[in-house]
Amino acid sequence: MFKTIKNDLPASIVVFFVALPLCLGIALASGAPLFSGLIAGIIGGILVGALSGSNIGVSGPAAGLAAIVLTAIGTLGGYQNFLVAVVLGGAIQLLFGVLRAGIIGYYFPSSVIKGMLTGIGIIIILKQIPHFFGYDSDPEGDFAFVQVDGENTFSEILNSINHIQLGSALIGILGLGILLLWDKVLSKKGKIFQLIQGPLVAVVLGIVFFVVTQGNDSLGISSTHLVSVPVPDDLDSFLGQFSFPNFSAIINPEVWVVAFTIALVASLETLLCVEATDRLDPHKNVTPTNRELLAQGTGNIISGLIGGLPITQVIVRSSANIQSGGVSKMSAIIHGFFLLISVILIPKLLNMIPLSVLAAILLIVGYKLAKPALFKKMYQLGWKQFVPFVVTVLGIVFVDLLYGIGLGLGVGIIVILLKSYQNSHFLHIEDKSNGKHKIKMTLAEEVTFFNKGAILKELDSLPIDTNLEINLMNTRYLDNDIIEILEDFLLKAKERHIDIKLVSKRGVVENPESFIEFFNTRPQSNMSIS
Repeated sequence: MFKTIKNDLPASIVVFFVALPLCLGIALASGAPLFSGLIAGIIGGILVGALSGSNIGVSGPAAGLAAIVLTAIGTLGGYQNFLVAVVLGGAIQLLFGVLRAGIIGYYFPSSVIKGMLTGIGIIIILKQIPHFFGYDSDPEGDFAFVQVDGENTFSEILNSINHIQLGSALIGILGLGILLLWDKVLSKKGKIFQLIQGPLVAVVLGIVFFVVTQGNDSLGISSTHLVSVPVPDDLDSFLGQFSFPNFSAIINPEVWVVAFTIALVASLETLLCVEATDRLDPHKNVTPTNRELLAQGTGNIISGLIGGLPITQVIVRSSANIQSGGVSKMSAIIHGFFLLISVILIPKLLNMIPLSVLAAILLIVGYKLAKPALFKKMYQLGWKQFVPFVVTVLGIVFVDLLYGIGLGLGVGIIVILLKSYQNSHFLHIEDKSNGKHKIKMTLAEEVTFFNKGAILKELDSLPIDTNLEINLMNTRYLDNDIIEILEDFLLKAKERHIDIKLVSKRGVVENPESFIEFFNTRPQSNMSIS
């Protein structure tokens, strides 16, 4: 891992600056103590990063769980009772890993995964615009369309136009300019510009700008537009920020319901993120999904035991890691140590960072996830790829992540069923001479109950006095439902003077007495043709 430290160290700095406001913002949006978000970020970076099999995935508190956490804290009677559910949720995730449930992640269509990445990129851009201009009424990490402050994504942007804070906007624009200059020009000029990342320069400039303009009526940045890390007075007050689960609540059935919900949602978000990050990874590493569930479960148990929020692998931090050149898991681990060290040693310095500068960093991350060229590429692939892609994007932007994924997956399944319906067989009219139709029906390699409607429609539409050849030479799997359709057709065939020739690897059969008997007397299972 240390062989790639020259790549991982600069990437970890960028991930740190991306993760810091998100950890705090997600905690705020969840109605939890601010420090709980930092705990989850630290555990997600150091512990989960070390245990995970992903080279470029980064874990921490997830925006998708914020609404669940906010509701659960109220229904369970306090944050300490909720922590019991986090610990139990982690244990359930361990069980998922042992049962090898990680394979679920491989069953999401490529169009939906690409839609998820693009949708998140658009959401990042839309959500960061108000912060970029110094309008921070909605906390960082609230990615849902209907926000916790009562606004929605678009009304928040409109409100920010009327409440532009000059100092925040100015340093945000300067920071964005530095990031673009570094990315497009300076990074290609020398190794020094690759080692020292643009985001670090932008953040340092932001701190200097805040210090210089303090007290200035027009350019000064108020504390509400800065990072807000809890600042302890001494060691006792620092340790007092940790919360511990009230295990007497374990007998409450609602705690178990919340625990299972956390385990299910966190596991699903993690598996989706793993699939997405593996696609973004320039080295095309494949993450072992069951090991990832074990790592996430362990992380959630530890996080819950010391007062942290639930953890998942998260696409915003992971994509920032990839875009910044992260190669191994060291970048995730180091970013966790940066979070830990900074909140202990320099919380006051962190609280001088303007949120607009961090918004500029996230705007770049969002754009790289949602490049307009991707829409053109997906459109060129055809409607069967484009429709699930667009539906996923719209669902994420106008509702939330899981809803968008579910909607896209539903549309993807419909497309698969439609393709299966269309591709179950090939019908060829060979001859119409002598008043006798000769029709050849060649069945696909696999024919399932999805194909019942298409095959039934073709059989019912056959004209009287037809020679029908049913070719099974390439068919490896024939569903029992299809066999029953063919059996029922025998009677209609006799009434309509249709002669049937069955061609299979076992030979040729003219007008079989029974399809069911034919397939049941095969040497192998009646579900396999070969």
